[in-house]
Amino acid sequence: MEIIIRHCEKADIKSIQALYEQPSCFAFTTDLPYSCSDKWLKQFEERPTNFYSLVAEIDGQVVGEIAMQNYDSPRRKHAATLGMAVSEQFQGKGIGGKLLKALIELANNWLNIQRLELEVFTDNLGAIALYEKHGFVLEGTAKAFAFRNGGYVDAHLMAKVS
Repeated sequence: MEIIIRHCEKADIKSIQALYEQPSCFAFTTDLPYSCSDKWLKQFEERPTNFYSLVAEIDGQVVGEIAMQNYDSPRRKHAATLGMAVSEQFQGKGIGGKLLKALIELANNWLNIQRLELEVFTDNLGAIALYEKHGFVLEGTAKAFAFRNGGYVDAHLMAKVS
């Protein structure tokens, strides 16, 4: 199984939307259910210049996506926030690690980003383990971070400083 990591293209938007609509991906975002294709296309077309999106592809199928946006503030240009998802049927096969590794390389070696930040729900144990494996450390926990499935969930604040 060859995993290709590449820049996101407009033709990928429907596949990325389908990816984030999967229960195990959707549950760990702060988006609302029943997203509209127009919303996804608009986000792609109106993305700022400091926004980067990579996809993982297997046999022509998008199976994962990672996105990063570095901050506009002159005092925070060295930092960026990220989020990612991997298709349910491909989780646990190294795709998340390849996406994260590629994004870290882009951030550190080409964009001069020294601090990568993220929020991850405390019950997303697989993602937490992946982030820790790639050098992210827990910096704190946000209580009642988001409302999900009728109740509040906490999120860990994690970062990797190069």
